[in-house]
Amino acid sequence: MKKAISINVNGVTHQHEVEPRLLLVHYLRDVLNLTGTHIGCETSLCGACTVLLNGQAVKSCTMFAVQADQATIATVEGLEKDGKLHPIQEGFHQEHGLQCGFCTPGMMMTAVAFLATNKKPTELEIREAISGNLCRCTGYVNIVKSIDHAARTMRETAEGKA
Repeated sequence: MKKAISINVNGVTHQHEVEPRLLLVHYLRDVLNLTGTHIGCETSLCGACTVLLNGQAVKSCTMFAVQADQATIATVEGLEKDGKLHPIQEGFHQEHGLQCGFCTPGMMMTAVAFLATNKKPTELEIREAISGNLCRCTGYVNIVKSIDHAARTMRETAEGKA
């Protein structure tokens, strides 16, 4: 029996009837066509499917879409605003924080949630924050630099507005 859900994704409310067993990652990719959220391990180990649920980083491969009913979801597609890259996207670009790019959306979403609570992280804090996200291509050095770059940019922007 299908269940009606209403989820705000990247600022747009979507209403659908879904099977109770439909995973959130499949809802995002297959129903909403938001394919930036990647399917990696389907066991919550790799973090490629990380999205923000009400501001918190969650692994969408181990959550049902019905559990997100009435929630606000942010995916990597929602980071860019009005043609301007989010500081985390700019950081990954400037610091060469990706190789194949498969882990990148999950890394970025994890970093966005982390930087919302830690404005001036140390390298160790960044490494701990992304420890639930696996990258099979890099040594994480440039990913850490990318997140640090984003943190600096966000601080500078905030100081400029003050």
